[in-house]
Amino acid sequence: MSRDRRNVALLVGAIALVVFGWTSSGGDQEPAASSQDAPAIPPIAPAPEATAPDVTAGVSSDLAIDALTRLAVKGRAPKTGYSREQFGQAWRDLDRNGCDQRNDVLRRDLSEVAVKPGTRGCVVLTGVLTSPYSGESVRFTRGSDTSWQVPIDHVVALSDAWQKGAQQWDAAQREAFANDFLELRATDVTTNSSKSDSDAASWLPPLKSSRCDLVARQVAVKTKYALWVTQAEHDAMGRVLGACPGQRLASSADIPLAPF
Repeated sequence: MSRDRRNVALLVGAIALVVFGWTSSGGDQEPAASSQDAPAIPPIAPAPEATAPDVTAGVSSDLAIDALTRLAVKGRAPKTGYSREQFGQAWRDLDRNGCDQRNDVLRRDLSEVAVKPGTRGCVVLTGVLTSPYSGESVRFTRGSDTSWQVPIDHVVALSDAWQKGAQQWDAAQREAFANDFLELRATDVTTNSSKSDSDAASWLPPLKSSRCDLVARQVAVKTKYALWVTQAEHDAMGRVLGACPGQRLASSADIPLAPF
C-alpha cells in the first residue's frame, strides 16, 4: 500500500473512534449509571386484587322460615304398623347422666323444683310449670295420682313422625328421636290432650304468642331428622312463621338442662 493510501486509512479509523465511541471487548452495553447519577424511580405498585362480593352477607340460614323451604313436601304415609313401642322404651337415660329423660325435662322446664333426697338431685318431687302452650300455671306433685297433670309432649308427635319418614328408620334411631331434648317439653294435660298427634295444619297452641316458638321447634326437629311435611302442614307453618320471620331454629345445644 502506498504511503498516501495508508495515511487515508488511519485518518478514517480515527474519525470512526470519535463518532461511534470506543467499544470494549466485554460487550456492547453502556456501563450502568450509579444511583447518584439518576433519580430513583419508585416501583409501580401492583393493582389491588379484585375481591368477590360476599354473597352470604345478610343470609341467615338458621332462620326457621328458611329451613321450612328446605323440608321435603310429600303426602302422609299410612299409619299402618305404628305403636308407641316402635319408638323404644320411654324415658331412657340416653345421655347417660344418671337421670331419665322425663326427670331431666321436668328439672329443665319447671321452676321452684324440689328433688327427692338420695337421688343425686334427679327425681323431681314438686315444681311449678308455666305451660308453653296455654300460659297456665300448673303445680306439679310427683305421685301415681298427680304426675299426669304435667305430661311431657313430643313436639313432633311420634305417630306424625312415623307417617313422615320414621317408619323407615331402625329401632335405635326411633328411640333416640323419642328421647331427644329438642323434641321434648313439659306442658299441661289439657293442651297436650288436644294436640295429641296433630301437626301444625290441624293444631296450634291456644296461646298465640307461643305459636312461632312451637312451629320453629317442629321445623328444627324435622330438619334434624330429615322428616317431611305435607303441603297443608307446610302452608300452615309458613303462615305462622310469616308473622315472625326473624324466628330462629332451636337446637339441642340451645336447650340446656338444669344442673343436678
